[in-house]
Amino acid sequence: TINAGDYIFYTDWMWTSFVVFSVSQSTMLAVGAIYYMLFTGVPGTATYYATIMTIYTWVAKGAWFVLGYPYDFVVVPVWIPSAMLLDLSYWATRRNKHAAILIGGTMVGLSLPLFNMVNLLLVRDPLEVAFKYPRPTLPAYMTPIEPQVGKFYNSPVALGSGAGAVLTVPMAALGAKLNTWTYR
Repeated sequence: TINAGDYIFYTDWMWTSFVVFSVSQSTMLAVGAIYYMLFTGVPGTATYYATIMTIYTWVAKGAWFVLGYPYDFVVVPVWIPSAMLLDLSYWATRRNKHAAILIGGTMVGLSLPLFNMVNLLLVRDPLEVAFKYPRPTLPAYMTPIEPQVGKFYNSPVALGSGAGAVLTVPMAALGAKLNTWTYR
């Protein structure tokens, strides 16, 4: 799999891949966090889940660092604040599952790209790191075809948030549905 911070190494396609990873991370968070939150019924469980995911990513970051790559080689995604918004929507609506899916799922999708971009502003210059430690190959789906100048109005946060907000709601519903399977 592609690590969360890898898009900084795809210099030509950096913003496009930021959107792809934002959507994948927000949907992944929505499914797992709402599953565990509704399983326990306790607001705060989504944040706990995001904390565990963050710790796993820090372990992966540490592994790359031990292999000799720079500290900023993998940018750890910012899952916790978005999960806190999911918990808040569940708590504020008095444990309403449907509100958690609609409101919480939307807030996760809208907020995660924003938090991740703020996080990126705090790391070393991605172009400098990318040229110093180039990736040997690109994944097939990211092989450049031609430059896309001005695509998406150069706003990866807006596109990631828009796409994320649309896609995390059905993913949150899926996470909620996973709690209701019956075996006969």
